[in-house]
Amino acid sequence: MEARNLIRFLFLTVIVVLLLLFTFTNLPYTLPLTNKAEELLDCSTNSRLCTSKNRFFQSNIKRPPKPTTRLHTADVPHHPLDPLTLNELNKVSSILLSHALFLNSNTYALHSVVLEEPDKSVVLAWNHGEPLPPRKASVIARVNGQAHVFSVDLSSGEVNLVDVGEHSGYPTMTIEDMTSSTWAPLGNADFNRSILARGVDLKDLACLPISLGWFGEKEENRRLIKVQCYSMEGTANFYMRPIEGLTVVLDMDTKQVVEIIDKGKNIPIPKAAGTDYRFSAQNSKINLVNPISIEQPKGPSFTIEDDHLVKWANWEFHLKPDPRAGVVISRVKVIDPITREMRNVMYKGFTSELFVPYMDPTDAWYFKTYMDAGEYGFGLQAMPLDPLNDCPRNAYYMDGVFAAGDGTPYVRTNMVCVFESYAGDIGWRHSESPITGLEIREVRPKVTLVVRMAASVANYDYIVDWEFQTDGLIRVKVGLSGILMVKGTSYVNMNQVNQEENLYGTLLSENVIGVIHDHYITFYLDMDIDGPANSFVKVNIKREETTPGESPRHSYIKAVRNTAKTEKDAQVKLKLYDPSEYHIVNPSKRTRVGNPIGYKLVPGGTAASLLDLDDPPQKRGAFTNNQIWVTPYNKSEEWAGGLFTYQSQGEDTLAVWSERDRSIENKDIVMWYTLGFHHVPCQEDFPIMPTVSSSFDLKPVNFYESNPILNIPPNNENDLPVCSASAESSA
Repeated sequence: MEARNLIRFLFLTVIVVLLLLFTFTNLPYTLPLTNKAEELLDCSTNSRLCTSKNRFFQSNIKRPPKPTTRLHTADVPHHPLDPLTLNELNKVSSILLSHALFLNSNTYALHSVVLEEPDKSVVLAWNHGEPLPPRKASVIARVNGQAHVFSVDLSSGEVNLVDVGEHSGYPTMTIEDMTSSTWAPLGNADFNRSILARGVDLKDLACLPISLGWFGEKEENRRLIKVQCYSMEGTANFYMRPIEGLTVVLDMDTKQVVEIIDKGKNIPIPKAAGTDYRFSAQNSKINLVNPISIEQPKGPSFTIEDDHLVKWANWEFHLKPDPRAGVVISRVKVIDPITREMRNVMYKGFTSELFVPYMDPTDAWYFKTYMDAGEYGFGLQAMPLDPLNDCPRNAYYMDGVFAAGDGTPYVRTNMVCVFESYAGDIGWRHSESPITGLEIREVRPKVTLVVRMAASVANYDYIVDWEFQTDGLIRVKVGLSGILMVKGTSYVNMNQVNQEENLYGTLLSENVIGVIHDHYITFYLDMDIDGPANSFVKVNIKREETTPGESPRHSYIKAVRNTAKTEKDAQVKLKLYDPSEYHIVNPSKRTRVGNPIGYKLVPGGTAASLLDLDDPPQKRGAFTNNQIWVTPYNKSEEWAGGLFTYQSQGEDTLAVWSERDRSIENKDIVMWYTLGFHHVPCQEDFPIMPTVSSSFDLKPVNFYESNPILNIPPNNENDLPVCSASAESSA
């Protein structure tokens, strides 16, 4: 008994130390510039290296901003949509802990503490400088094992329970849930014996908390999680060294081991050689290109007012980090080049859910069907961005201020960056043919503004960009990088594999299989084109046959406009040979020549789910059954996978809401778009994968009277400094 108590004491001590480490490692800090920064010529500090036909710029170059440490204790809200400040988070915690439900509880955890946004009508009516609407917090908490949603009034201290209906699932995991779950199996002697039997030293053990989806009644009525482990011996890239077939089922609340499944004892742990991806670990370094940097002699063109209001070129929008969505873009407006009025484009846009099902039905893999936003928190997994590598020199950095499970605020430093981008792209151009006799060559460069975040959800890294163009286009881009989730195997070469055998993936290296999987990223897009009352129009591109004798042509195509009346009319599965354009229009406003003003969704390369609709993971991920959905605006319908996603059964998803078939014509509507990737791994993805990207556009369509960037000037040589390498750097 004494030995058992000693083990329990040591285990609890480890957990406390880990939580303290987590808290302190998330305090504000400044990321040091890498050595690579020394290779980039800084025209702001090395003016002797900069030459220009116009020497004016050498004496007027602005020093680029650098990430700074902020304590956030003096932050105050300035806008109705500003996130809760550090002091407000502390106040929310204090109010809740004085509430009777918490005072009489044995256990509690705050799973989400965010701003309860005012009603949309209130935000739309508010003007800069006016008093803010009452500040409230929306809190999802589990108290004595029961999930509750609270509305907390920060001024009055009033706490109200919010009725969100019955839900089968649980709230997003807290960081503490994930951290403690990875270490809990070490308190089980059978687990430790299994690890040692595989030849792994406990000090080299690395474990991952894996959400288990929902596959039947035996998984109900308690929060369960599965834990799988890896060997860190000889490499930082432990993901490439799985202890295959060993799965622990854990009760996340009690931290008790429910079941240990060990079916891979004959599968060796892959070798560590060649798996470490760190630059310092490379035996040879290859400089494929010279260092490159974009210099802005007059400094960036954008400003960020009151910490969250971004103004650039003809754009203005509100920006905030969010623990579940990652980044939220709100109140997006653009200046009309003719009238100079500020026009509404989008009320709110964000990543609503990420669904990542793996395609291996075996015991150790079938349940890997992640919901990265609803289960793990996309923003909670956002990592500090690396200056000069994640974001260019003139980037502005924004921190995320979130609440831990006990309500204590912490800071995710440099979570978001904002920067101007110029990749040599062209905004518009025309050169006149010599046969006309007109010597015309008109070209305009394309400079854009990018809002970026990167989330490392365990092994995978997601880079999400919101890119704004001066012509009114908004491009949303998703990049996938990081490390594959791999499967251990006894095979070292494909010549050992029976042709009839299903590997469920690709043999990437000796004893390593990269399992086939999908990525679906669903975006919430509350478009308000010149106001909330909008309609969704499918512009079908149809083939038309000519009548006999009408023309030498037999066929042509024409555009047929169909306005969606209800939600089911707006459900779209993209088809290459049944093309359409997808417009959000304001039917009450038209251009000078009578076209309805609007924006159109331009889909990028996408993938569609091939899973059976009755497959349990696809029931939960049914929001990927279509690439486009349109629903009437409802403040409570923001999360495509449901409010409580963890272990949910799929009864509260976008697909379920849309089946109500509500009216959407000339209404305040929300468009949802799913960007998809099929990923069949290849050897180039080993040991870490190059970034793969896809995107979609929100493009003006008859929104302007004419080309909105017709009158922007071309670049002039005198406007730009020329930086040349010094003798020292070229030697």
